[in-house]
Order: sequence, then C-alpha cells, then structure tokens
Amino acid sequence: MASSSSFLCEDQLQCSICLDVFTDPVSTPCGHNFCMICIKKYWDTSSTCQCPVCKESFFKRPDLRVNTFISGLALEFKKSVQVKSSSAAEQLPSKPKNVNCAFCTREKSLRSCLDCGVSYCNTHPMPHRTVAKLKRHKLIDHVENLEDYICQKQEKHLKMFCRHDQMCVCQKNLRKTQAEVQQMIVEHLNKIKKIKLSVELNQKNTEKEKADSMKVFRSLMSCIERNQAELFKVIEEKQRAAEHQAEEFIKDLKQEIVELKRKNAELEQISKTEDHLHRLQIHPSLCSPPPTKNWTDTKINPHLNVETLRRALSQLQETLNMEMEKIVEIELKKIQKHAVNVTLDPDTAHPKLILSEDGTQVQHGDNRQNLPDNPKRFNHCVNVLGKQRFSSGRFYYEVQVSQKTDWTLGVAKESINRRGMITLTPETGYWCMWLRNKTEYMACDYPRVLLTLKQAPQKVGVFVDYEEGLVSFYDVDARSHIYSFTDQSFTEKLYPYFSPCNHKEGKNSAPLVIKPTLHRIQNYCL
Repeated sequence: MASSSSFLCEDQLQCSICLDVFTDPVSTPCGHNFCMICIKKYWDTSSTCQCPVCKESFFKRPDLRVNTFISGLALEFKKSVQVKSSSAAEQLPSKPKNVNCAFCTREKSLRSCLDCGVSYCNTHPMPHRTVAKLKRHKLIDHVENLEDYICQKQEKHLKMFCRHDQMCVCQKNLRKTQAEVQQMIVEHLNKIKKIKLSVELNQKNTEKEKADSMKVFRSLMSCIERNQAELFKVIEEKQRAAEHQAEEFIKDLKQEIVELKRKNAELEQISKTEDHLHRLQIHPSLCSPPPTKNWTDTKINPHLNVETLRRALSQLQETLNMEMEKIVEIELKKIQKHAVNVTLDPDTAHPKLILSEDGTQVQHGDNRQNLPDNPKRFNHCVNVLGKQRFSSGRFYYEVQVSQKTDWTLGVAKESINRRGMITLTPETGYWCMWLRNKTEYMACDYPRVLLTLKQAPQKVGVFVDYEEGLVSFYDVDARSHIYSFTDQSFTEKLYPYFSPCNHKEGKNSAPLVIKPTLHRIQNYCL
C-alpha cells in the first residue's frame, strides 16, 4: 500500500498564511485549513473575523480544534522530507569550503546567522541561544556564500524556496503576491455574482414581456373571434332572409300554376265540344291566358357581404391600434429609464445659431457671429452637436419641437463632414428625421421615407441602442412610435444632432429645447 507521502505534495499540506507545512492544522466553517497559531494571530490583528482565503465573515470566532487526519498527513510528509534531505545531503559531492569564525579567526565556522550576516565557530553563536533578541535570529549550518541567502532589497534572509524557478524567494513579496491573487479571486467571484444577477433580472424581464405579449394577443384573438362571430351571424341572417323570399316566390308561382292548369283544362274541354255556337259565344273569355305576375326580372340576388366584412376589419384595426398604443407606452417607459441629460456643444455650432447659457436651447439668428473657425464647427448648414458622446450601451433624450415649421433631429458619428453642403443619410453618418413646411415629415434613410403622422409631435424622443444598431424616434405626448433605423453597424462615437433650420422671417423662430430627464443612466463611455 502506498504511503500518504507518495501522493501528497507540499502545496496540498501548506498553510496559506505562513506558507509552510501545517502545524496543528484546524479547519474553518467555510472549509479552509490553517495552522492553529497562524489563524489565531490573523484574527487577533484583524477587526473582523473572516476567512483569509474566501473572506467569508463569521458572527463570532469559531471554536477551532486540531484536524487529526490532516495533522497526521502533515507529520508523515515532514518525516518523508527529512529522510529525503538526509539522503540528499549524503550524496552531496563536496562540503562548503571552510571559513574562519568572524570573531576568533582561528576556529573554522560551523554555523551562519542569516540575520547577522556572519558565520561563527561552535562557541561564539552561544549568545544566539541565550539572549532573547538573538534567539529570533535564523541560524543555519555554515554556508560558503552567505550573501546568496540574504534579500538584497530588504536585507533579510530568504525564507521560501520556489520549485518553479528553483531559487529562494523573499516571503514578504510572496505574501504580497498572494494577497493580490486573493483579491483577484474575490473580484472574480463578485463578477460572477453580478453576471448571475444580470441573468436573473433578464429572465424576470423576459417572463414579464412574454406575459404582456400574451395579454395583447389574447385581446386581439378575442376581438377577431368576436368580429368573426358577428360577421357570420349577419351572413346567416341574410341567407335566411333570401331563403324566406325564395319560399314566398315559389308559393306565388305554385298558386299561379294551379290557375293556369285550371284554365288549360277548360280550354281543353271547350276545344272538344261540337256546339260551335257555344264555342263562339265564350271565345272572348278564352282568347287570352289568365292574369299572372310578371316574373321575368324576378330573381334571388346573392348578398355581397363586402361592407359587412369591411366594418368588421375596421373594428379589428381600431382594436389593433389601441393595443399598439399600449405596447408603445410600455416600450417608452422602458427606454426612458436610459435617459441622459444632453447639452449643446458651442464649439460645433454654426455661427448663426444662438445657444442658451445652459446649453439646452438653440435657434437660428439673423447675424453671423464672429467665432473661431475650428474643424469641429459646421460652417454651412445650421447644425450643432451635443457635448456628450456615446460608444456603447443605450441612451435616450427628448426635444421640444412645438411652434416650429422646420427642424431636424437625430444622432451623428464623430467623423461626419461638417463643411459645405451635407447629405443626411446613414451612409454619411447621420441617422435623422425632419419636419419641413410644417406638415412634411421625413425619415432621412436611403431612400428617404415619407412619414404619415396622426398629429404633429410637440416633443420628440430619440433612443439609441449602440450594440443593437438601433435608432428610434417617438412622439412622447402621443405615446406613439414614429420611425426606426434598424440593423445599423456603429463603430464610432455617436453624438446627439440638432438643427433648428432657418427662422423663415420669424415663422420658424421658436427654439429647439432639450428637456431635462428624470432618469439618468451611468457606465457610458463619455
């Protein structure tokens, strides 16, 4: 049977505090092992009682007892190491060269002190065995190059041996590295907790969205079924009316057939009589058939249910619009949580634009201001960018556009052309929508998209999801969606983009006003 030392190494039996093989090993409630004296000293010098490895805190100091199993393994390992050390010492090819004692110079040195940095004969290290202060010094068998056992930075003896580098190392530096590693472990564990928490929150949001979606579809399905039932009822009622009308027609026709048959029988009888005088006397009454209804144009017209179907679909469309409004309202509440406060950057503003002192309003002025001509400034189109820039995540802001006949809003990438005429398309780095001539709304896509809105927006919300490549516009007051650029690829910083357009001799003099937000989002690359 293999001994325990054959499959255990020093790392498995090492105290993480003193970094030596266990002496009187004890286990904490979290499952980590330490030397009894090491863990007690650690807790004595700490304000809290926690595990040095996993940092788990304990309400009160645990009652520690020696783990006899680990203690036995550590003892066997130490014995094994001693045997190997003795065997290795016997196989050494030569002993260190003799060096005279630092005090008596005549005697050969037998012991070396790592703290004093000198070697002694058998007599002179006696104070190290009697003086309390010197008892703490590290005495070893005489070595030839004592400097190799001293840390050159701290001037203290090297206490640990690194198997990987095959050299002695300073224990203080080792403990410093260990503390850094332990801190990294804690940070990684905290990161795992945050990721798991994020997954849980996403799962809850997913379940809520599924429930909301089911509610909407149930409402739509109920509306469809109700309208279908009403449509079928109307169609069936019309069918029954047609059948009743047909029955009345058939009844009248059968009655007339009876009269015609009677008349036909009379004519047949008279035609066989030999009394010609009598035939002539009654001839006037037999010269024409009996009176009947003119059935030539009588028919059962099929009922066209187009109008009925149209009314049913119109009602369904109305219900669908109501549900869409509910969905947009829920969507707006979610994206407004990503609201940021945006201010205008005067260094990018066209010289004819007038900005408010707080950087939240912009309007077109009559006079061109004398401003520094820097490459960030628009020199032809009356545009201005926001100060804030975004390179990840989601952000949302709102702009008041009431009392204006013309305006342009959206986002632009950092490398856009700001000189001369500008074409607003995603290909040139602009994701915008505009109003022209008070009623003409357009999405500046390629090709451009004419927008039909139920009412003129008074406040427009702009939402961007950088990773999803999404830019959306909303009518905030109507709680309705206007337009979205989807499946875009953002690789640069994005800036909020504004243009109040020309004032048109006062008809469009009202400013664009960035509204303050109630929510702020953090952790953006600003």
